[in-house]
Amino acid sequence: MFADIVLPKNNEAEFTEIASKLGIKKLYFLYDFNYYIEDKFEKKLALIKNSHNINIEIGFIVNQKNLNKAQHQSRLLAAKSPDNDRFLIESKKIKLIYGFEETHKRDYLHQRASGLNHITCEIAKKNNVSVGFSYSSLFPKNNTLTSILMGRMMQNIALCQKYKVNTVIGAFSQNPFHLRSPHDLACLFASFGMDAKNISDSLSTGL
Repeated sequence: MFADIVLPKNNEAEFTEIASKLGIKKLYFLYDFNYYIEDKFEKKLALIKNSHNINIEIGFIVNQKNLNKAQHQSRLLAAKSPDNDRFLIESKKIKLIYGFEETHKRDYLHQRASGLNHITCEIAKKNNVSVGFSYSSLFPKNNTLTSILMGRMMQNIALCQKYKVNTVIGAFSQNPFHLRSPHDLACLFASFGMDAKNISDSLSTGL
């Protein structure tokens, strides 16, 4: 089952409509844990689920400050990579961390500052934390930035495959028009060096 992960901002219906046309069968809606109001969102999603044949699940984006409070939820807990990645991964409370490539650190002469290293990968593997790759981060901003992000993503894919870390491919975007078909994403990530099995597993997003 092809799946994707998005960050809706009162546009859940648009996401489900476009996802349906692209052959996506499951959507994870990630909401900021600090601003989630259960009754409000549950009623909205109940109406949307009846409109399209798409499986919808809810998750929360958390950080170091609200992690302990959020852990009592039975939802998917995810985090966007900050400077304290190791703390979040070692906590054993999150299932997914994404956005490593968007670090503001400058690349080194012979190595990308990609946000991941062998130590982080080993901890993620041990604690069953998946690494997410945001394909929408590659959409045109400027050619230099896009090429930097692509290089970092390729390096992180190689690291995850070497240390057998679970990976997830998702939009991680607030814009429904950033969604892409599973076929297009498979071709893109194959060009980045991800092998066929990892591509299939990453697109099914079995979190």
